[in-house]
Amino acid sequence: MTTLLHIDASARPGRSDIDPHGSHTRRLSARFVERWRSLHPQDRIDPLDVGQQPPAHVTGPWIHAAFTAPAVREPWMHDVLTESDRLVDQLVAADVIVVGLPMYNFSVPAQFKAWIDNIVRVGRTFGFDRSRGEVPYWPMLAGAGKRLVLLGARGDHGYGAGERIAHLNHTEASVRSVFGYIGITEVFEAAAEYDEFGGEALAASLRRAEVAVDALVDRMADLRATRHLVPIEENA
Repeated sequence: MTTLLHIDASARPGRSDIDPHGSHTRRLSARFVERWRSLHPQDRIDPLDVGQQPPAHVTGPWIHAAFTAPAVREPWMHDVLTESDRLVDQLVAADVIVVGLPMYNFSVPAQFKAWIDNIVRVGRTFGFDRSRGEVPYWPMLAGAGKRLVLLGARGDHGYGAGERIAHLNHTEASVRSVFGYIGITEVFEAAAEYDEFGGEALAASLRRAEVAVDALVDRMADLRATRHLVPIEENA
């Protein structure tokens, strides 16, 4: 049985295919999960809505606690890391991580960045040992077969690789960097654009994104069956 961690990061509470002012990324991530469930009804879906219930931001006491060896942590340190421990456990238990990830001001939403800061943890998702010399860090989730799916939405258009404003897109690239750092390097993507234009341009982009989402689920099902885990990208 596969565990799919379904994360939504949009501040919008609804889905744009249901609610007049709903989120496009919630629409795409829900479509992914629904199609996945239709193909793999026995799999476990673990929802996490950081858009509506964001994790606490990292603080000075959090940093002090996280960088203190577990064996010598004081009781308050365990308390301040409780939420982070839960989020890390949830990530570690997941085989597939699906993120509804809108672009906010060329990067990720603050609430999703708070989640990232809680799950990038020394001793939990990355290792650190000064005795290793110039490269004291290593990814602790490498080799676990985890796969990441990023389903985005953007107000403008042309953010894809090689397109006119790709240099302004710090959303998917930053998430790829973070997940690669902890050892998750197999990444799949699809995105809708033209949100600020509306009309047929947006509608057509959403249709293309939905086709891409369906293709991603089907492709990942094939990879799951054959175990030939070759990364692909689908950008709308």
